[in-house]
Amino acid sequence: MSKIEEVDKNFNVTSQLTEKDIEFFDVKQMQFMMYGAAQMDDNGIYRLPKSIAGSISEGVDTLTSNTAGVRVRFKTNSDYIAIVAEYSNISEFSHMTLTGSAGFDMYVYENEGYEFVKAFVPPVGLKDCYSSEHYFDCSKMRDITINLPLYSSVKTLKIGLKRNSELQKSGNYINSKPIVYYGSSITQGGCASRPGLAYESIISRKFNCDYINLGFSGSAMGETKMAEYISHLDMCCIVYDYDHNAPTAQHLAKTHKKMYEIIRKNNPELPIIIASMPWHDKNCCNWTKERRAVIINTYNKAIDAGDKNVYFVDGMKYYESYGMSNCTIDGCHPNDLGFWAMANEFIKVMEKARIF
Repeated sequence: MSKIEEVDKNFNVTSQLTEKDIEFFDVKQMQFMMYGAAQMDDNGIYRLPKSIAGSISEGVDTLTSNTAGVRVRFKTNSDYIAIVAEYSNISEFSHMTLTGSAGFDMYVYENEGYEFVKAFVPPVGLKDCYSSEHYFDCSKMRDITINLPLYSSVKTLKIGLKRNSELQKSGNYINSKPIVYYGSSITQGGCASRPGLAYESIISRKFNCDYINLGFSGSAMGETKMAEYISHLDMCCIVYDYDHNAPTAQHLAKTHKKMYEIIRKNNPELPIIIASMPWHDKNCCNWTKERRAVIINTYNKAIDAGDKNVYFVDGMKYYESYGMSNCTIDGCHPNDLGFWAMANEFIKVMEKARIF
């Protein structure tokens, strides 16, 4: 039997660069602007400093090198873009595309908005590195954003441009302070089909804003050290939702309000958005109801104490318009429609809070 890529060439993925006049640049060079990373060295890119991650938990220490939310931005008039990526770890799941867990995607800022132009799709059997390229229809200066993988660890990334083309720094986001997101695997981006479709990325393009993804799959427990680290970040807003990972409702009750208090103590005017896990079932189990009640209690206590810059996003409403059965990949993790629905709910609250 013929392979699908032999029957339909659109499924063929090559990892060979064909250009002869290509020049490569390491994204750690000054011409590039890196966002969403707290530390970079010869071994990789980290969302939390390694010293902080290692002091919180083994899970966070492992996942801090997953490049969820990390972006490379630059301007160039090259008529093609190539990438060469080397990994220290590759994550493959049965229920998430390899393009989402280990691939890259690229957007160009045009007509006062971001337009998707290319997914750099890894080949089946990806080992420790691969290359890919994209051709534009003409040569002109473009403002480019490349999103890094959601669930793999990129050791090095090189951008290939046509030799002698211009390379400039990208324009800044409209607000230099990022939104910080803290939470579970859903926050990390599981199971978006490509990096740019995680809900934080959708929100970033909507507002042209920076963000930091501190989603740690199975490892977001609301630790005091994590709350203290977040509280000292220079941010324009914090969104936190980790009830999926809290081992019990009792654990959530012990940590959830405390996280709010630590963040608020060091950020008296900061918009704080408290969210509950995505769910849309009026007959949901007690497990979900108990956790949601804990989160609502944190919010109500903050309001009662006079906090006028705290907001609640109800996970029960994320999928209300589309139906939960249409919005998840496995009954838990959102698909692309689910992430779109989540983004829209957060956008409503952020517009109400006048963050931008």
